[in-house]
Amino acid sequence: MEVLAAIGTGHGTISRKRQLFLLPPAMRFQFNPSISINPSPQFQSLLQLQLSTNQTLTVVPALGGGGIDNETERSSPLEVKKEIQRCYQLVHRLGRGALYLGSSRVQPVHPHYLLALELSREVAKMLDCTTWTGAGPGLMDAVTRGALQAKKPVGGFKIGKEAGEWTSSNFHPYLPPDTYFTCRFFSARKHGLVDAIVRNDPSERTAIVALPGGIGTADEIFEILALIQLERIGSKFPVPFVLLNYDGYYTKLLEFIEVCEHWGTVATGEVASLWTVCNSNFEALEYLAEFYGICESKRNYDIGKYVNQGTGSYI
Repeated sequence: MEVLAAIGTGHGTISRKRQLFLLPPAMRFQFNPSISINPSPQFQSLLQLQLSTNQTLTVVPALGGGGIDNETERSSPLEVKKEIQRCYQLVHRLGRGALYLGSSRVQPVHPHYLLALELSREVAKMLDCTTWTGAGPGLMDAVTRGALQAKKPVGGFKIGKEAGEWTSSNFHPYLPPDTYFTCRFFSARKHGLVDAIVRNDPSERTAIVALPGGIGTADEIFEILALIQLERIGSKFPVPFVLLNYDGYYTKLLEFIEVCEHWGTVATGEVASLWTVCNSNFEALEYLAEFYGICESKRNYDIGKYVNQGTGSYI
């Protein structure tokens, strides 16, 4: 967000005292610093004024409700701490469950969107747990819709900007506002996503499901893998990690890991021991069912037909 600097009290003629305000998105204009302003106390809470080098007072739109992307706030670790606390509170209220990582760019007509919707619906029903996502578009939206079809709780941690699009509002188009939180800081968001899958009781059923994605998804995948590898995930009990290799999407990534093993930067079989690679929803559901000892009678998956076993594509 663009923020220029200005000097002003916000209570009368501009003086040498600095004062911060916030501006609603619909109101953006410029002032000459020599003028007098007298905003009400309510309006003061809606404006942000700072001093620019050309002595022009610029009032810019800012995101509300925890979505202000302000570089000045990044200088305070307390702001990050507050967000982490709010993320933990949301997880505590909605309950831990299945976390989905995936692209925000995939359109609803794409086969992987339909597969993600199908998988999240069946996992939510089978594990009877909360579904967690980044509460954004693309595959995150597919997962959210699938869990809602299963009539199970959904929670999410939004971020002010998703890949490929600016988020002009902190509000989700259809989720209740008390089921998600918009983070300013990626670090806080990651804390929340990780806490959502921690298992401190053997009765808890959580999982990490990595769907096809880009840089952001890869970042989250490897950060969580590192936490598991170093035993810093904060979970007393193992958490299943599923990598969905729809249509061979992650084949090149798996080959890269083999290269790492060849050069000795990764121990042979080390990564394979941290996750399970599945090529279809059926494989993923069966793996999770085995992991949590779900009996055969409850494995009635409502999933589509596939070209053949081992592929994620619909006929």
